[in-house]
Amino acid sequence: MLAATFHQEVAPRLGLPDTVVAAGSEGGGQPQAAAPTNPCAPVIAGLSQRQQLAQLLQVGVKPESAEDALSIVNAEQVGGIFIGGDAPGLLTGGALALVRAASKLPITVSVDDEGGRVQRIDAMDGNLPSARALVAANSPEQVRALAKTRGEQLRARGVTMDLAPVVDTTAADDNTVIGDRSWSADPAVARKYAEAFAAGLRDAGVQSVLKHFPGHGNASGDSHQGLVTTPPLADLKAKDLLPYQDIAAYGPVAVMVGHLDVPGLTDGTPATLSPAAYRLLRTDYKFDGLVMTDDLGAMKAVTNLVDLPEAVRQALAAGADVALWSSGGRVGEVLDALEAAVGNGSLPKDRVSEALHRVLKAKGAC
Repeated sequence: MLAATFHQEVAPRLGLPDTVVAAGSEGGGQPQAAAPTNPCAPVIAGLSQRQQLAQLLQVGVKPESAEDALSIVNAEQVGGIFIGGDAPGLLTGGALALVRAASKLPITVSVDDEGGRVQRIDAMDGNLPSARALVAANSPEQVRALAKTRGEQLRARGVTMDLAPVVDTTAADDNTVIGDRSWSADPAVARKYAEAFAAGLRDAGVQSVLKHFPGHGNASGDSHQGLVTTPPLADLKAKDLLPYQDIAAYGPVAVMVGHLDVPGLTDGTPATLSPAAYRLLRTDYKFDGLVMTDDLGAMKAVTNLVDLPEAVRQALAAGADVALWSSGGRVGEVLDALEAAVGNGSLPKDRVSEALHRVLKAKGAC
């Protein structure tokens, strides 16, 4: 039943092709219709269950050198690493080439380089203004060109994914949690500029990530400090969620889900751990690409509620394809918990399969 479910329901959403021949018959000697070919099957066959689960993790590493990243990749073959902090030695001197060579599969290397208060390569490649400042001084076409240049700088340093652009809408002061990270309080303006920024990154060969679904801009506080509450779902649909409409027009983006409690949707649970939030994205907004969590290990909206291994399990079971934590460490502990969860059914095998195929497809591994 699991294979049938995957081929009938999951494979079409992932764009997997059908086979053209089938051997054998059942009872009457007539040719049987073949199950669809899975182009990721040879890749997956070379991975143990633990390595398959590891592909669903994006783990923060110490940015000073390659030592920490090499240790994690050699030990567990994680699918991605996240480089934060203000001492990005890992982004200089070809250090990431060592990490890439240690990985059996293409490894996602992500940073959060939005511009303004949130950027990683400004000391090396120059300052990128905040989203709000970019809108004030540039057309969407100019922003696309700026993002392409920034993407080329990131790519040259080994980065493959930028956790940007923010598509939250707000008119709040610059220094508030979203503030000047938002393009505009007007959803149409935010959409136009976010689409331009994502296109520029794509032009440079860098994966963009829209965030923070379903909308942090008008929420009650900072999810770094605790669970925050957004306006009710009906209000989000009328404003905050508008930039996610016709999401296919962005091209091959990923989406980050935020630690947001949405009245009428998540009922006191962070969206990152809520099946209803992922259903909203997949069903109402028809997104079939890669979905990742916001930081599960260093943001109190989650850490005040549940420990990291259980947060990762809940997020993946709810519908995330990638679980992110920036604090690093505990990878073996998380994978032990995930293997146990697959064994007892609290992390369904078909959910792992669906997520794994999206991860591998997104990074061109099959």
